[in-house]
Amino acid sequence: MKHRTGYAAAALAVGALTLTACSSGGDDTPAPTGADGSTDWSGQTLTVMHYEGDDSAMGIAWNRAIDIFEEETGATVDLQTTAFEDLNASAEQLFDSSDAPDVSEYNKGNGTAGQLAAIGVIQNLDDAYAEYGWADKLGAGVDTIAKYNEDGVMGSGSFYGVPNYGEFVFLYYNEDLLAEYGLDVPTSMDDLESAFATFADAGITPLTTSAQEYPMGQLWYQLALSQADRSFVDSYQLYTDVVDWSGPEISYATETLADWVDAGYISTSVTGMTAEDAGLQFINGEVPFFYSGSWWYGRMLSDITSFDFGITNWPDTTLTPGSGGNIWVIPVESKQPELAQIFIDITMRPEVQALLGESGGLPVAADTSDIENPDAQALIEIFNEVNDRDGLSFYPDWPTPDFYGDLNSVMQGLVNGDFDPAGAQAQLEEYYESYVSTVR
Repeated sequence: MKHRTGYAAAALAVGALTLTACSSGGDDTPAPTGADGSTDWSGQTLTVMHYEGDDSAMGIAWNRAIDIFEEETGATVDLQTTAFEDLNASAEQLFDSSDAPDVSEYNKGNGTAGQLAAIGVIQNLDDAYAEYGWADKLGAGVDTIAKYNEDGVMGSGSFYGVPNYGEFVFLYYNEDLLAEYGLDVPTSMDDLESAFATFADAGITPLTTSAQEYPMGQLWYQLALSQADRSFVDSYQLYTDVVDWSGPEISYATETLADWVDAGYISTSVTGMTAEDAGLQFINGEVPFFYSGSWWYGRMLSDITSFDFGITNWPDTTLTPGSGGNIWVIPVESKQPELAQIFIDITMRPEVQALLGESGGLPVAADTSDIENPDAQALIEIFNEVNDRDGLSFYPDWPTPDFYGDLNSVMQGLVNGDFDPAGAQAQLEEYYESYVSTVR
């Protein structure tokens, strides 16, 4: 899929993210009522926390949701922004403290939202789901990450979060650089590695990534998924069976990355690069390929002005990292849980969902007729390819509370030579099993 820069940013997820036209703690003080008997929240404050930029699709849509919320309730929003990594590290303490926000975006998965649900740090939302009908707006590919059982394992049990967007990971490519070197868009792994070799021979590092943050771990997982079936995903993510850390799936991923570093397809500098650093290398036209998520799409459309870029699914694979997006959760110490539910519901409205799509995101509850931009249709097309093959396979850091940092540290060690592939796999197995063996 080729994109001419200058189009308005837009995207819409369909398929597994099915589109359609609480019991809580905290402050139990009833809201005052107006003269007409309606709830009057004037003078109340709702603290909202998230880690999206103002110019991101989610940031744009949620700012509109804040405006609607304040107009309709009379309450004021205290918006607090943070960094993904900071909240990932502090949420267990923050959400159980007097400084807890009333509602927060949070990372989904067993080791994050599941862990907090299991220890009672975020609120059970079953009653809110029944009141607002959120389950009717979420397809099976999305509600998996909203439910957690008593052990914090996703996919069953009670609702603890509300996703209002979707996401998946794919390959961004510089159309102009490919054309300059006489290359077509890769449709197989042989094509991709041949393109990598062409650029490396020309002194250009072909693939940017970050081993300090999530991109390289997701690339490692994609390589493993390219050799895997659904049973591997279930074993890895849902603990249905023991994962073979020296089996063909993981061995292929780890050995391939090591080979790519040795061949110069990935620079050793990625050990100190953030995801932002990697994304900027692609945006600035310095590299031909960047493997990352749909959360970058709107920014690519707005920030790339000197070349044409395209997007395509990773070749030769059925399974792909992706899921519903990060979720709204209500901390156990929320002082305004009822207002928090009202705000979450506003983010699910068609008006806000359509804005999210037009701004480059993947809404879960938008009316498709509201999205007309050609860039949206481009993303829809490759997302539908994943959905049609039941490909959404979650993310590599989900299985344990600490696996995000564990995986990043091992990826850094693999790049800088601290680990050979076998050693990297052994270390990952130790990290993984130290937690999973206690809940399997």
